[in-house]
Amino acid sequence: MLTIACPHCGPRAQAEFVYERTVDSVVPLDAEPAEAVAALFTRANPRGEDDEIWRHTHGCGGWLVMRRHRVTHAISAIRAIGPETLP
Repeated sequence: MLTIACPHCGPRAQAEFVYERTVDSVVPLDAEPAEAVAALFTRANPRGEDDEIWRHTHGCGGWLVMRRHRVTHAISAIRAIGPETLP
């Protein structure tokens, strides 16, 4: 199990958090249908680090972006965000 350092609450068990999606899969409201389908369903899944959106559901309820390696699960960065700051 991962230990995730919530920017508001400090280190907590992964069980308190819910994975939402990768940052690159966030689709703008005005996106063309083909662009939305490509972003949501046909993205690459490369090895290496990726930015993921998580929520501290069983804690403060805050949203965060976590940079995590897809193979080793090592976390290299975490920052707090709000829905209005996503691309």
